[in-house]
Amino acid sequence: MELFLAMLPLLLYYIIFNLYKLGYQKKDQCCYMLSYECHKAAEDQKLDPRSSARIISRNKNLGIEEYKFLLKTTVSSGIGEETYVPKNIMEGREESATLMDEISEMDGILFDTVDKLFAKTGVSPSEINIIVSSVSLFSPAPSLTARVINRYKMREDIKAFNLSGMGCSASAVAIDLVKQLFKTYKNSFAIVMSTESMSSHWYPGKDKSMMLSNILFRTGGCSILLTNNRDWKIKALMELTCSVRTHIGSNDEAYNSCFQAEDDLGINGFRLNKDLPKAGAKALTMNLRVLLPKVIPLSEVLRYRISYYRNKIMKRPTPKDAGPGLDLKSGIDHFCVHPGGRAIIDEAGQSLALNDYDLEPARMALYRFGNTSSGGLWYVLGYMEAKKRLKKGDTILMISLGAGFKCNNCVWKVMKDLEDTNVWKNCIDQYPPKTLANSFSKILASISDESMNFTSLEDYLP
Repeated sequence: MELFLAMLPLLLYYIIFNLYKLGYQKKDQCCYMLSYECHKAAEDQKLDPRSSARIISRNKNLGIEEYKFLLKTTVSSGIGEETYVPKNIMEGREESATLMDEISEMDGILFDTVDKLFAKTGVSPSEINIIVSSVSLFSPAPSLTARVINRYKMREDIKAFNLSGMGCSASAVAIDLVKQLFKTYKNSFAIVMSTESMSSHWYPGKDKSMMLSNILFRTGGCSILLTNNRDWKIKALMELTCSVRTHIGSNDEAYNSCFQAEDDLGINGFRLNKDLPKAGAKALTMNLRVLLPKVIPLSEVLRYRISYYRNKIMKRPTPKDAGPGLDLKSGIDHFCVHPGGRAIIDEAGQSLALNDYDLEPARMALYRFGNTSSGGLWYVLGYMEAKKRLKKGDTILMISLGAGFKCNNCVWKVMKDLEDTNVWKNCIDQYPPKTLANSFSKILASISDESMNFTSLEDYLP
């Protein structure tokens, strides 16, 4: 007993010291977003209906059924008529893309967005300590980060990371990676570059599950400047408060729902099958089980628990459209949903019981820019800012889904009122449009096997 009493002060000191250390470390950890810049391609890369018709007509592997499928899916895809594709596709070289086509596409996106970051923030390239690229389908040597380091003559001790194969959720993975690195590297600046290589990945075959990628995926990307230097807090747009990563690749259905492969003719493509929305819903649910308790008020969590067990005891059925049961808006103000496709957006909306106002930014980003893979979330965020929705103190839940299958989400706190029109400049007042219909709906309405000459699809456009 005497020994215990003698050791007690030391034990208390040890506990207090570790609690103080833990609190200090948590206080010392921060991740501020100083700026983000989305890429808007040149006008000669815009995929209007006639350009789209010419590209479709060039595919000699397509028959009547494939044309019908393309038209029907395009009409219901949620994609508009002002998205962008790489130059080689507009030039008719989608089946013969070169290495230089891919490099030129990446340089155009990365250099454009990084240039704007430096110009807007005043941060010098020599101040960047960490750089991360997230491009799934293109991994050249030297790497993409090396190209950026060379162009801007960055410092010799910069930490460079190149993420590949991560799919549409790669940007959130990169953000989380930077957050972890910030624990070690103090007072640092980091750049995250998120985009996808499309120039050599246009599918010229007839497998319907692979043709979907041509309808959904478009050229675009974003670069984000982050720091953990508290002296820059006053200039920050947002602060990262939470990030959670979930990987359900051990499930075969989820793993195979989004897959790069060859079709029966040996043509490379990206297969998106019917299990994709289901995999997305499952990964999202698992992710939110971890994330929501960190951002939802305790009172709401307790209310949900009481309601859940009461319904379970009384054997009350749960309505299909009840969402997660929690009032998400008690802790989250805005929902930045990955614009992966209409089905993905609708599934996320149903799972979270979101309304049309909540889903409008994702739907408009998909309509105006298409699915730009890992860069897509930032077009959604840009829409929110351009519409002046983001006010100081608001919280934003970023929801990203990607091949593997992964769900990687993060929560941001808005540090000031935001109203930059960014990539939506000169067009934000046109959104949302009265209708999301496109020109191909008229063709689909009048299609007949006998009357339509599919080699001149362009002639059927108004």
